[in-house]
Amino acid sequence: MDKKKDVDDIEPGPAPSRPVDRFGFIKTEQSNSPEGILKSRPTHERGREERRIRKWRKMIGTGGSDWKHYVRRNPHVVKRRIRKGIPDCLRGLVWQLISGSRDLLLMNPGVYETLVIYETSTSELEIIRDISRTFPSHIFFQQRHGPGQRSLYNVLKAYSVYDRDVGYVQGMGFIAGLLLLYMSEEDAFWLIVALLKGAVHAPMEGLYQAGLPLVQQYLFQFEKLVQEHMPKLGQHFIEEMINPSMYASQWFITVFSYSFPFPMTLRVWDVFLYEGIKVVFQVGLGLLRFCHDDLVKLPFEELLHSLRYFPDEATDPDTLFPLAFSFKVNSSLEELEKEYRKRLDGPNASSSSSKRLLPLKSKTMSRAVSQVLSISNVGKK
Repeated sequence: MDKKKDVDDIEPGPAPSRPVDRFGFIKTEQSNSPEGILKSRPTHERGREERRIRKWRKMIGTGGSDWKHYVRRNPHVVKRRIRKGIPDCLRGLVWQLISGSRDLLLMNPGVYETLVIYETSTSELEIIRDISRTFPSHIFFQQRHGPGQRSLYNVLKAYSVYDRDVGYVQGMGFIAGLLLLYMSEEDAFWLIVALLKGAVHAPMEGLYQAGLPLVQQYLFQFEKLVQEHMPKLGQHFIEEMINPSMYASQWFITVFSYSFPFPMTLRVWDVFLYEGIKVVFQVGLGLLRFCHDDLVKLPFEELLHSLRYFPDEATDPDTLFPLAFSFKVNSSLEELEKEYRKRLDGPNASSSSSKRLLPLKSKTMSRAVSQVLSISNVGKK
C-alpha cells in the first residue's frame, strides 16, 4: 500500500503559488505564527531540540522496540515528555505506539488492503463530496483527485466498510487527514480503529454513531464542569442562553483538529492519545479560563463569536497547557457520566427538563455535524 507520507516527501500536484510553513500549510500574507519562524531558531535552540530528539529515540528504540519497556519503567517521565511535545520527526511513530494501533496493524495483515480494493461502501459519494473540505490550505490535500485526496478517500471508505454501524460522518475527515500527514494510509486507518474501538482508552465510536450519543454526553459533562470550576462564567452562559453545543461540539468531534492553529492541534493530540478524552475537557476548560475575565462581560453575539475565535495567546500550548492541566477532572467526569446515564434512563427522561439529553434523530445527524463544522472558517490556517 502507500508508503509513509511525511510532509517532506509527499508527491504534490502543481506547486502552490504561495510559500508554505514547515507543516505544509500555505502561509497567510501576514502570518506570524510560531511554526513560521522555527527555521530561524538560534543555534542553541536547535541544539536543544536535537538533544531532545536523541532522548526520544533512546526512549523508543529501533522501530519502537523499547517503548513498552520504557513506559512500564518510567511512566512519569513519559507523561512529562509527551506534555512537552513529541518531536515532529517522531510524531507519527509515537502516535501509533501510544494509541495501540501498531499492535492492531501487526495482528491484521492484509485487512486494510482488502477493505480498500475489494469492498464497497454506501458512504462513497458522501466521502467524495466532503474530501475537498478537509485541510483545504494544505498542499497535500489541495490537488483535486491528487495523492492526498485519494489517500483520505481510501482511509474513510475503508473505515466505513470496517464498521458499518458507524459508517462515515463528516468530522472523521479531519482526524483521518491529520493522521495522514504523519503516517501511511494503513497506519492511519488502524489508529482510527484504535480510537473508536478503544484499544487503550474508552471507545469513541459514540462520537459518530447515529444520534451522536457520546457528543451529547460530553457536552453535558463539559457544561457541568464549567459551572463547577468557573461558576461566574457558567452563570453568565445560562443568562445569555449559551450552551456547549453552540461552540464545543467540534472540539470533541474532531479533537481540536478542525479550526485551531496546527501547532496547538498537534500538541493536543500528543497528550490526548496518551491520556485519553479527559484532555479535550481540560483543554476546553483552559481556553475558557484564559479568556474568563473577558467572556463574563460579553453579550450573546459577542460571546458566541469569542467562543469560536480564540486569541492567539490562548492557543499557544506553552501558555494553555499549564492552565488546562491544572483542572483535575477524572473523578468529576466519572460522576457526571453516572448522572447523565441516570437522567437519560430515569423515569423522567421524557420530561421537558431532560429533552436535550436525548440523542438526536438519525435523520438529523448529518445536518447536525455539518452545522457543527461550519461554525468556524473551513480553511484551517
